[in-house]
Order: sequence, then structure tokens, then C-alpha cells
Amino acid sequence: MVGFNSCLSLSRLPHCSNYFSQGIKNNHGRRVKKVDLGRPLILPSVLGVTSGSRVFVVSDLHTDYAENMKWVKWLSSIEHKKDVLLVAGDVAETYDNFVVTLSLLKERFQHVFFVPGNHDLWCRREGENYVDSLEKLNKLLDACKSLGVETNPMVVDNLGIIPLFSWYHESFDKEQDIAGFRIPSLEMVCKDFHACKWPKGLSNGDTSLALYFDGMNERQQTVIKEIQMTCDHIITFSHFVPRQELCPEKRMLFYPKLPKIIGSDSLELRVRSIHGAEGRGDVSACHVFGHTHFCWDAVIDGIRYVQAPLAYPRERKRRMNGGENWLPFYIYADKRFTDRLNPCYWSDYYSANSRTPHNTQLAPWVARFYRQTQNIDV
Repeated sequence: MVGFNSCLSLSRLPHCSNYFSQGIKNNHGRRVKKVDLGRPLILPSVLGVTSGSRVFVVSDLHTDYAENMKWVKWLSSIEHKKDVLLVAGDVAETYDNFVVTLSLLKERFQHVFFVPGNHDLWCRREGENYVDSLEKLNKLLDACKSLGVETNPMVVDNLGIIPLFSWYHESFDKEQDIAGFRIPSLEMVCKDFHACKWPKGLSNGDTSLALYFDGMNERQQTVIKEIQMTCDHIITFSHFVPRQELCPEKRMLFYPKLPKIIGSDSLELRVRSIHGAEGRGDVSACHVFGHTHFCWDAVIDGIRYVQAPLAYPRERKRRMNGGENWLPFYIYADKRFTDRLNPCYWSDYYSANSRTPHNTQLAPWVARFYRQTQNIDV
């Protein structure tokens, strides 16, 4: 998750979205279809009697915030004793909070899986403890091993669970940029450029980090192939975003350059190498991600993509669908995935409206934050 305070929020008005309540015009002057705001909130993750393991997912816990740590502590210590939890990155910035959080989760769930996010690798508060972010990563992975938290592929009740390491790169963004406005640079907005420390040869300015983290997945190819051959259902999960379609268009975002710091082409290739170019031919392929703090649940080219973030306390207060009451999100039980897609505002919007990235007219709630540049003819 980036550090621009409002770049990921639907609206600054509590429980209200100008976007969905009023609708907007496309570049031909027609109004796009509106999502029905009368739909219920995402259903709580409560099930009746089930057989086999239940799988729950969550991302972006950010337990350096006291409110978020309290949420973790409030999770039932009884209900989930036989369940699986996938944590798709950004647990905490500090090592102590990271260990406390995963310890609490492991006390509550039989199996906990984790992949690192960018906040997990920040060194700004504990820089003296690590040579760089890779050393911190190794320390976090060692902590996971000590706690019994899984960071490698594993089969649970014939369900294949595959954590995927990843990082983002700017060239992941293939859609047209917003021009004519004074939009801050990535270096000014994204704290990763300053809070992470990398050894020589690795940089946020190119694809080196994305390729390095993707290369970490190669170590597990033998296990992954066994999972592909033996498991009817597979869940992969990462912190970062595998496809640009899983983020709103730039004109909708409080920080229109956000797509440049969210995802990786090699991640989607990795996901497809596991699930297949067109998924697995039925409703048996799922990828869970995080980072952007947008609730998401959609099927694209045969794979179900899900994001279920706890996010920041301030985001939950002003969004239509905060995370406290429905997370962790139930996605698998009785040896099958949930039958229906769940109400998520942005993925619901794109299920009803085509993506139009060539339309670069800023949405009204975004435009008011930016000044237009003046073109002077000389």
C-alpha cells in the first residue's frame, strides 16, 4: 500500500460515494451503468457445519495501528481452530508487531499462510537492525518458521495453497496516462522509495525487484508441479496485483499514477503457469491479492481474483464497506469454493461497465485535488 493518504479511497464522505450514487458520463456523453447501492454488505464469514478445512483470506492488516491490532485480538479463539487463513501481505511495519500479529493468528487458526508486502519490508523505524530489506525479509521468514506460519506451497485436505512472492514495476501500467494536471511523482508519494533499502542491483526504478521476487518462486517448482497433478482445487496468493484490470481506471483514483506501483507482469505469468492460460476449466482456480485496499471479487479469463483488505482505520471510517465486520473472508469449504461472487463495489462496477482507459477526464472527486498545467506557446 502506498503512502498517499487519500489515493485509494472511494469518497471522502462517510458511507457515501459520489461515483456510484450520481454516475458519471463516459467520453461519448452517455451515463455509465450505476451499481445498486441497495445491495447488502459483504456477508460475514459465518458458516454452518462443514466437512474438511474452511479457508479464510485477508490482506493489509497494518497492525501498527492500534485499532487494527485490536481487531486481530478480537478474532474468535474457538471458531477457527480447524480453519486455514491466508494473509496476503502488509501485516506490520515493525518486527515486534509482525511477530505478535502472526502469533495471535496462529493461536486462532490451524494453518496460517503468509506472503510479504511492501510495508513488511520497510526499514525506516528499525533501519539499524537490518543491512537492507532483504535481510529483514529473511528475518520475517525465519519468524514465520518459528511460529509455524507457512510461506511455502502446501496441500491441506486436497486443496493446493501456493504463496507467491512478488513486487511491482512501473511498466506494469499499460493504460493511458492522465495529462494536463500537476500530479506528484512516484518518489514523492510512494514511501517504498525511501522506507525500503535494497542492495546494489535492485531498484524500484526498473523491473529488477519484480524479477528478483518472482525468481524466489522458482525454488518451489517441484512442489507446485505435484500440487498441479494431485489437487482438484488450487489457491494462489500474493500481496501485489497480477492484472491491471483489478484496479480502477486512473481517472477514478485520488492518485492517478497508482497503477505504476501496484503490480507485476511476471506475477500474472506465474499465476497462469499454475492455473492455466484459461484457468482450470471450471470454478477451481482462485488467486488472492492485496495492496490496493479495494475489496474485489471477479472472474477474469477463468480465474477468480479476490481481495479482502482490513486496510487503514481512516479508510474504513469513510468507505461504504469497511473491513471489521466481515473479515476474514470465507472463500472455501466443503471441498469447493463459494458459489457466487460477493458484493464488492469496484468489481461490481466493472462487471456492469466496460473499462475505458482511453477516457482520461478526471472524475469530479479526483479533479478537485489537482491543478491543471498551463501550456504556453512560445
